[in-house]
Amino acid sequence: MEPQDWRRARRLASAVTARPRVPPMALPVLWHFTVSHFNEKARWALDFKRVPHVRRALLPGFHFPKILRMTGQTAVPVLALDGRPIHDSTRIIEALERAFPEPALYPRNEPGRRRALALEDFFDEELGPSIRAMLVHAQFVHDPGLTAALFTVGMGRGSRRTLRILSPVFRPLYRFRYKINAASAEVARERTLAAVDRLERELQPSGYLVGDGFSVADLTAAALFYPLVQPPEFPYPWPRPLPAWLAEYRAALAGRAAFQWVGEMYKRHRGRSAEVVA
Repeated sequence: MEPQDWRRARRLASAVTARPRVPPMALPVLWHFTVSHFNEKARWALDFKRVPHVRRALLPGFHFPKILRMTGQTAVPVLALDGRPIHDSTRIIEALERAFPEPALYPRNEPGRRRALALEDFFDEELGPSIRAMLVHAQFVHDPGLTAALFTVGMGRGSRRTLRILSPVFRPLYRFRYKINAASAEVARERTLAAVDRLERELQPSGYLVGDGFSVADLTAAALFYPLVQPPEFPYPWPRPLPAWLAEYRAALAGRAAFQWVGEMYKRHRGRSAEVVA
């Protein structure tokens, strides 16, 4: 990339990432990537609990300095709650359960809560990274030109233009950060299928993963599976038509009970957004 391209990209990034400050004791503020399934987990928890909040979409890569200053690390989502930044979707839900206990995402009884948290941990560790590696590898190999559009879903033209300029650099850096390559993508595909099997085994007669109602276990599994299912209730729809590689993955799983279950969880429980435009 030529030096003038870098300068142009920095100017564009500054323009699209600058956001007004929100008073620390006012509404909660969620710093997020629109397309990320881990970020969807945090958004869904806020919406399910009907917590009014402000969202600040970040441009991947350019988010590093801000998030590092806020939290000492670089991953999103980050929720500023009562002036305190909280990173990691699991920790965010834990904080929301304390601050906004109704409607509850943690089962009331101790055995149910332990089971829900164990399933949350399984899907966080086994499914979340695997779906990311599998789909990102496919996108970079089959449709590298779609990088800017897919990674800026729900964002403005300035964000897409900036990432389009930087895509030749962004893709290898993203691969390096998450250790994504052909071999890891194949392992990720196998782990994703294993997570599908586990989800179907764990479903209770009620249709939920724990007891008779929706919990953090259901929310986590459904949110992390969303990229494969693409439910219409997802708040930041991907560009249509879907890429052929994603359509192929979806077709292979469309008949599975887990696929149908994710769509049903979104239909029943995704609800309206509690985002406040500020």
